[in-house]
Amino acid sequence: MSRALIFGLGYSARVLAKRLHARGWHCTATVRSRTADGGDDPDIDTLIGFDDAERVLAALRGTTHIISTVPPGDDGLDPVLARYGEALALAPALWVGYLSSTGVYADARGAWIDESAAVQPGRRPARLIADQAWQALRGDMRVFRLPGIYGPGRSALDRVTAGNAHRVDAPDQLFSRIHVDDLADALLASFAGPAGVYNIADDAPSHPNAPIELAAQLLAVAPPPMLPLSALSPGARAFYGPSRRIANHKAKRLLGWTPRYRTYRDGLMAIMRR
Repeated sequence: MSRALIFGLGYSARVLAKRLHARGWHCTATVRSRTADGGDDPDIDTLIGFDDAERVLAALRGTTHIISTVPPGDDGLDPVLARYGEALALAPALWVGYLSSTGVYADARGAWIDESAAVQPGRRPARLIADQAWQALRGDMRVFRLPGIYGPGRSALDRVTAGNAHRVDAPDQLFSRIHVDDLADALLASFAGPAGVYNIADDAPSHPNAPIELAAQLLAVAPPPMLPLSALSPGARAFYGPSRRIANHKAKRLLGWTPRYRTYRDGLMAIMRR
């Protein structure tokens, strides 16, 4: 039986676990606090507290596929590497992956960028530190650089419905995104593909306002008002600084992967139908 160990049971991890469980995999996941086996997720066979080192180390020795979805802390340290890096480097797993961020790339001023593009600390230096540390961990590492992840329960439709969506007057901004199902597809495809760094993004970067406006149209409500950049917090303004189009050709070529939802329009309409 194939066995997956997932560090961090968040939104993307749960979707991946559901896909693996449907294929007959045994799925183990770590959570922040110590907990007994079981839980409320039928796709997770075993839950382990992240600090339960004895059980985590046993899982590392007995699993075939390992993935970390845990982001680094603001101190720049990756908690998974800090606690279990040595064991991960020596683990006999067939496949080891890490979910990183396209935020490691420098501002491209709207140009397309692939995995060879320059990287820089950016607004979250910890992301680049963790990205490079995972790459150096093993010769067979897969590092997946991801833009904004959306899907059922976490999309522009949900933000508009909840009344917390906003549009921003930043006309030169371009942003890539990825549907959570397409991310899961890419991870599954990578099990038979070569190690390396991969951008996993859709085919149609757009202005961040575009999905909000489409969501309002689909929900038959007025779009939220346009805010000037000056109305945002410093952290939110920093988000609208870099402008990038994330190229996904390497994943398509080497993994045989193609996004089901090539554009945000495809993804949002599928969520609306669901």
